[in-house]
Amino acid sequence: MIDVKVYNREGKELENVRVDEALFGGTVRAALLKQAIVMYHSNKRVGTAATKSRGMVDGSTRKIYRQKGTGNARAGSIRTPVRVGGGVTFAKAARDFSKGMPKKQRRVACDSALLAKMQSGSVVVVDELSFDAPKTKEFARVLGNLNIDRSCLVALSEPDVNVYKSARNIEKVDVLKIDELNAGDICTKQKVLFTKAAFMALLDKKKIN
Repeated sequence: MIDVKVYNREGKELENVRVDEALFGGTVRAALLKQAIVMYHSNKRVGTAATKSRGMVDGSTRKIYRQKGTGNARAGSIRTPVRVGGGVTFAKAARDFSKGMPKKQRRVACDSALLAKMQSGSVVVVDELSFDAPKTKEFARVLGNLNIDRSCLVALSEPDVNVYKSARNIEKVDVLKIDELNAGDICTKQKVLFTKAAFMALLDKKKIN
């Protein structure tokens, strides 16, 4: 069993929530976790870099001048890569770097990522995180009270526009619903901040499954 502490917005400890490791697979599946992280980074690659080969540039394909008797070096088409305005040798082409994983593997990898964070004490639960209006300064103050001074992933049970707008101008802080959590986002952040409602909803969901 893992004890996860629940704090209020001022950083004061309120209670402990005991989490059964078996709900998240019991052990961290390192190999599967690595596969999910590789997929996460690969899917972020744009792959639009491209240059024109000699077959793509404008210009005639006829030989510029005859082979012999001119005193010049041999030359072919004006599109040749050795001439200004010609094509590029071994031209780059747009590529699709995306990778895929079966749904069940993605789910198990996400569970392993959460379990690893809980075992290392990197999961923080706050009793509530609501704002009457977007307040970045107040959100940053709450993070400071919870000793979150680097990257952080905030997990909510339901979409909250005010929380999202309060967090979007803070560097390396992302906000997701618990249904959108994935191994890549979890592992690339130092801390994972749950609201108590989101954390309990996640545990209930795991107990049902």
